[in-house]
Amino acid sequence: MPEMLQYCGRRMTVHKVAHKLCDTIEKGRMRRMEHAVHLTGARCDGGAHGGCGTACSLYWKHAWLKKVTPGEPLGEARPAPKLLPLLDANTLKAPERFACQATELLRAAPTCVRFSEIGQYVTDVKSGNAGIAATARSILVGLFNHWQRLSRKLPGFLRIKGGINWGFVPAGTLRRTPKGELDLKPGELVRIRPKAEIIATLDANRNNRGLGFEEEMARHCGKVTRVRSRVDVCVDERTGELLTMKSPCITLEDIVCAGAYMVNCPREFVPFWREIWLERVNESENHQ
Repeated sequence: MPEMLQYCGRRMTVHKVAHKLCDTIEKGRMRRMEHAVHLTGARCDGGAHGGCGTACSLYWKHAWLKKVTPGEPLGEARPAPKLLPLLDANTLKAPERFACQATELLRAAPTCVRFSEIGQYVTDVKSGNAGIAATARSILVGLFNHWQRLSRKLPGFLRIKGGINWGFVPAGTLRRTPKGELDLKPGELVRIRPKAEIIATLDANRNNRGLGFEEEMARHCGKVTRVRSRVDVCVDERTGELLTMKSPCITLEDIVCAGAYMVNCPREFVPFWREIWLERVNESENHQ
C-alpha cells in the first residue's frame, strides 16, 4: 500500500506475529495469515485512501523485511521511495471504490481457523503474542461463549445472564438512539463512561446511530485517556466505498482491541467511540 512507503528503509521492531486475524468482513470467524508480522507503530494513515481514519495495523510479509541484530550499524541514509505506478493504480479497484489490506483480507487469509485448533494457542505463546495466562483466559472465554450460544435454545432459567457472551454487553432498549456532542479535539483528556451508562444509549443491535459497542470496548469503561483523532471518513471493508460519517467518531490513545475475548487476535483494531460514551476530564482533576 502507498501508506507503507514511509516505513521503507527504517529499522523497526516486530510487535506481533500476524499468524491469524479476526474476520471483520464476514464476521464471527478467525482466519489464518501466513508469513506476516505487525511492526511497532506502523499503522495506515489513510493518505492514499481518501483520508480513512481506521488506522489499521499494517501487515508486513517476511519477504519485505530484513532481520538485523541490535548492534548492527545503520546503513547509509536512503531517499524515500517514489510511489510506484502499479501501487498507486491498485489502490482503486473501481471508481470511488478503494482497495487496501483490510478490503483484501479474505483473499490474503482464505483459510478459517477453528477454535479447537490447539496450534494457534501454541503459536500465541511461542511467538510472544500472548502469555500463558492470557492464552488460558482466551480459551476459557471461548468455551464459555460456546455454551452461551447453545444455552439460547434452552429454557431461560438455564441461561447465564440471558445467554450473552462474556463481557456481558446486553442489547439496548431504545428504538431511536441519542446523540451527544462534546466537540472533542485530539489531545483532550476524557473518561470512558461506565458500561451501564453506555448500554442505556444503545438499540436492540447494541448500536448507537449505527455504531456498535462491543465486549472488548467494555473492558475499558472507566479509563481516563486522551483523544487520538476525530474520524470523519473510513473505508468500508466489504465494499471499498469511502463512507462519510454524519457525525465524527472518536479514537482514543492506547485503546485497541487486545483480542482478550477473541482468542488473542493480534490485529489490535482501533475502536470507534461515540462522544456520548465519553466525558471530559479536567487536567487538574487528573493530577489529583
